[in-house]
Amino acid sequence: EDRLEDTRQTEDNHSYYVSRLYGPSEPRSRELWVDVAEANRSQVKVHRILSNTHRQASRVVLSFDFPFYGHPLRQITIATGGFIFMGDVIHRMLTATQYVAPLMANFNPGYSDNSTVAYFDNGTVFVVQWDHVYLQGREDRGSFTFQAALHRDGRIVFGYKEIPMSVLEISSSQHPVKAGLSDAFMILNPSPDVPESRRRTIFEYHRVELDAGKVTSMSAVEFTPLPTCLQHRSCDACMSSDLTFNCSWCHVLQSLCLDENTTSRGPS
Repeated sequence: EDRLEDTRQTEDNHSYYVSRLYGPSEPRSRELWVDVAEANRSQVKVHRILSNTHRQASRVVLSFDFPFYGHPLRQITIATGGFIFMGDVIHRMLTATQYVAPLMANFNPGYSDNSTVAYFDNGTVFVVQWDHVYLQGREDRGSFTFQAALHRDGRIVFGYKEIPMSVLEISSSQHPVKAGLSDAFMILNPSPDVPESRRRTIFEYHRVELDAGKVTSMSAVEFTPLPTCLQHRSCDACMSSDLTFNCSWCHVLQSLCLDENTTSRGPS
């Protein structure tokens, strides 16, 4: 219906990030794509296990601290299903929250020898590329090639090279289908039934959901981080902050400036 909109840049403010969508006709879409094939081979790794299996995830260490929602991360988890899990603790609900998802869906890289999941790290950007991957049960629709780039300055870029069908037509009955970002924090509480064990409660505090209809071949999305409370290094700067967040200084957590959502991102 609204074909013209697909070719134009659109911008949205999501509190923690500003997202900019570039359509197929925008030169910026091609500029943002990282050509992994042309990169220094010593900096590219094809993950053999992920490239030959279905519904698997693997932990990878970055060469730099990546600020995700203001929190510096050094380890991430790459999943065959078109997303990166950003949480500390691996659990059954990987697809629910704490993700960077260019296109989360039921991809099965093990279907074809041509399918690969590879990553590239040059010290300033970390790129994961799902290359020629097929949807489980919908292999006849063709292969998908797309990537997620985590830049050292906190920017996140989704690049879409080949999207052979409308994302709106992808079934979510066996696996969630979504594109966007999510973060959460976790609280560990003693379990009333087993006193020596602790129960994890995960609170999602922010999510960016992209319009799946705009995810097309040769499009791109760029997320630019907005200032957060965590950037303030002193109590004075924190308490006098004019950010849209309600910043408060916490001496207990190693003297951190926090907003109401980021009190305990990891296990406490």
